Amino acid sequence: MSFIYHNTCPVCGAATSHKVLTAKDYTVSKETFDIIHCGHCSVRYTQNVPDNANIGRYYQSQEYISHSETRQGLINRLYHSVRKITLRSKQNWVKAATGLKQGSILDIGCGTGSFLHFMQQGGWEITGLEPDDTARQNAKTLYNIEPRPSADLFTLPAGQFDAITMWHVLEHVHTLHDYIRQIRTLLKPEGALLIAVPNYTSPDAEHYAEHWAAYDVPRHLYHFSPAAMKVLLKQHKIRVVKKHPMVFDGFYVSLLSEKYKTGGNGLFKGFWNGFISWRKGLKEVDRCSSVVYECKAE
Repeated sequence: MSFIYHNTCPVCGAATSHKVLTAKDYTVSKETFDIIHCGHCSVRYTQNVPDNANIGRYYQSQEYISHSETRQGLINRLYHSVRKITLRSKQNWVKAATGLKQGSILDIGCGTGSFLHFMQQGGWEITGLEPDDTARQNAKTLYNIEPRPSADLFTLPAGQFDAITMWHVLEHVHTLHDYIRQIRTLLKPEGALLIAVPNYTSPDAEHYAEHWAAYDVPRHLYHFSPAAMKVLLKQHKIRVVKKHPMVFDGFYVSLLSEKYKTGGNGLFKGFWNGFISWRKGLKEVDRCSSVVYECKAE
């Protein structure tokens, strides 16, 4: 198996990096991975991750909800119970960012297609990209949607989409700069890009440290702060117009983190820490457990 070792920061290229913690893959392999912090742009990244050809086996779990739609376990049932609210929020963000009630949308890393299905019901012309074969099959079974393989990103016509979305996907992409460069070419001149990523500067991340579920090594290759996202996007002449809090993520991530930390459900402690993160995130978006970056090309 081939692994990727970064001598310099994969976002800004600086050599001012140091190890901040070691995190465990609780979902599949139980292996541990070092997380490195860049002193220049503040991004964190997972060191010695499997390359693109070998990462697939780390996604092979029924617990990986975006691929399997599993409802097993209390945390996954809670996830499904609030998903319709989350889908409505995403749709509203897209409409507000584009100024359109209907248009063309590309969802990168669309999983089983629940968001695309929701947008399609609202009259949007949809395109989905998804690397996982099982997730693509589930999208067809559940919603009669046929996502294309992720490599098709680089064969799509330029200037085609009013909106491009990546909901917790950017942190998984090996060829980070290639993806963003191509995404910019696919947007219409007034199109909007919405990127949601976990935020390691959130209270829940600080509280749980190496047990923070959103580190999700080795599937999460990068771990973003608001400052790091700004640096990354600016390199590709993309500006952040607005930021939105993903208010339920702090609860979901804290419940899962408590399970990782204690080995039990830890429902009350997890919910309480999620509440603290939610409250602080409402006051300051940059402290939210997950942040949606609404962007436009410069």
